[in-house]
Amino acid sequence: MIFGETGYVEKGLYVLGIPWAPSYLLDCSRPVLFEAGFSCLGRLYEDDIRGVLKERKPEMLFLTHVHYDHCGAVAYFKKVFPGIKVAASLKSAGIIKKPSAQKLMKDLSSNIIPHVAAVKGINPNKLLYGPFEPFEVDVILENGQVIQLAEDINVEVISTTGHTRDQLSFYIPERKILFATESVGNLDRIGQIIPEFLVDYELYIANIKRLSMLDVEILCLGHQFVVLHSDVGKFFSQSLKEAERFKKRVEKLLIEENGVIDQVVTYIKNEEYDINPGPKQLEQAYLINLTTRVTHLAKKLGLMI
Repeated sequence: MIFGETGYVEKGLYVLGIPWAPSYLLDCSRPVLFEAGFSCLGRLYEDDIRGVLKERKPEMLFLTHVHYDHCGAVAYFKKVFPGIKVAASLKSAGIIKKPSAQKLMKDLSSNIIPHVAAVKGINPNKLLYGPFEPFEVDVILENGQVIQLAEDINVEVISTTGHTRDQLSFYIPERKILFATESVGNLDRIGQIIPEFLVDYELYIANIKRLSMLDVEILCLGHQFVVLHSDVGKFFSQSLKEAERFKKRVEKLLIEENGVIDQVVTYIKNEEYDINPGPKQLEQAYLINLTTRVTHLAKKLGLMI
């Protein structure tokens, strides 16, 4: 089963905001959030959270990594839920302080607003139009760390470097929920699984294999979908196949095009991005990520120094 809506999934898990850029709520004795989506959606996330928790408040926000579409509403959450603790990796805490990273996040956050406003069912008056705001990470997470939320609910921290250098995944064994986001690829609305290695292909593949060994009934992706039950294993298997297919396709094009990155990027964009009617990743962000993936494979082929 593939869940592609907002609202209640099961086992206390809720998808907030819009499926395209979700925040996740795990309701238990100490409610927590995972991911903070787009900055412009802060008010929608807040409304969904309050609709579930009423007078209670989320105690902690776990971030897998600090791309603009995963940490956009952090500053807003800190304002409307005073006392909430933001938990992320040490690398995430360092990245969010960099002026260059803040500028890119501000640009991308601003550029995505018209696309979000055009999504069916979105009330533009509910969107936030201010700039992305940087934030402080309150809790530094390390690989293997366990955060206890209740007597019978724990969050296990798993380093899954591969998509980004700061990427973490979060596993709740008692509820068999895994927040893996881009560390296992993204399933889009036309059924493609897009490989998401930006820093290391081998680590990315190793992470998928490692995470697939966990007992998972609910797999939370970074965008669009939550994969459930028997489809989880199928997703892991298909994601590995798609990563290998993508790698071979790019390597073939790189050889044919004498290592010209821009030409290969154009071919791949036509094949996996242009055919997708959306909602989908902002083209500006997609091209940054795709160029990074292609360049990484070009270096592995020895076509770049």
